[in-house]
Amino acid sequence: MRAFKIVTDNTCDLPKSYVKENDLTLLWLSYIMDGVTYSEDSTLPYPEFYQKMREGSMPTTSQVNPQRAREVFEEIIREGCDILHIAFSSGLSGSCNSARIAAEELKEEYPDAQIVVVDSLCASLGEGLLVHKAVQMKKAGKSLAEIAEWLENNKRNLCHVFTVDDLNHLYRGGRVSRTQAVLGTLVNIKPMLHVDDEGKLIAVGKVRGRKKSITALVDMMEERMKSRREENDIVFISHGDCMEDALLLKKQVEERFGIQAFLIDYVGPTIGAHSGPGTLALFFMGEKR
Repeated sequence: MRAFKIVTDNTCDLPKSYVKENDLTLLWLSYIMDGVTYSEDSTLPYPEFYQKMREGSMPTTSQVNPQRAREVFEEIIREGCDILHIAFSSGLSGSCNSARIAAEELKEEYPDAQIVVVDSLCASLGEGLLVHKAVQMKKAGKSLAEIAEWLENNKRNLCHVFTVDDLNHLYRGGRVSRTQAVLGTLVNIKPMLHVDDEGKLIAVGKVRGRKKSITALVDMMEERMKSRREENDIVFISHGDCMEDALLLKKQVEERFGIQAFLIDYVGPTIGAHSGPGTLALFFMGEKR
């Protein structure tokens, strides 16, 4: 069995230490803020990124292009490894399609190489949790084909539930109307959203106030988890520079479900550019999204 590498996108929001420890390769989606382009070799510290957003900066993002995906994949192939690429949701970016184009081109030149691209239909640490499942299976000795099959069969059970602090960022991204954004901000409405089976962001409800929105995330987890509760040996939480709220969410999950293992980290700039400061997201395995 040929060796293989797991590749994903920086939108998985996994900590650098996790990426290094598990020998992951990342494709980078860049962003532009205040006229400066940031990518793999130069990115703002996350607190500084979110502070700039609070002060009015409006970053924009760019997808991975096929040429860059090809360069990264070809380097791995030349090392003698096959590739399992777990891509950022096609419902949110064209990066997955770029990876598929690159894979098809390389298969013609390297017919003995196996390059499998899985559309994760996931984002942020939801994508990260799916990658984590793949990493654990690889460590257990599963083959590339076995892992890819599991990912395809289970990716729609990887639940993303989240809330945001400022509706205006979602308005800019076309997720809510201008009226909803203005009125919601005035009356302290916090939308509840999830990522659906097509990998798109969908509003599923709203509550008034931050504390109620945190409890609502845990309610949504209980509703969706059900028979797959035992699979949640670890839960991932991401936040848009609101660590205190992330810890409150962690505490509620601990108290309600007895789960002890968590990975908590920032929503990275590529996704944070659209969700904004104060985003709070919870990721776990469930019966349905």
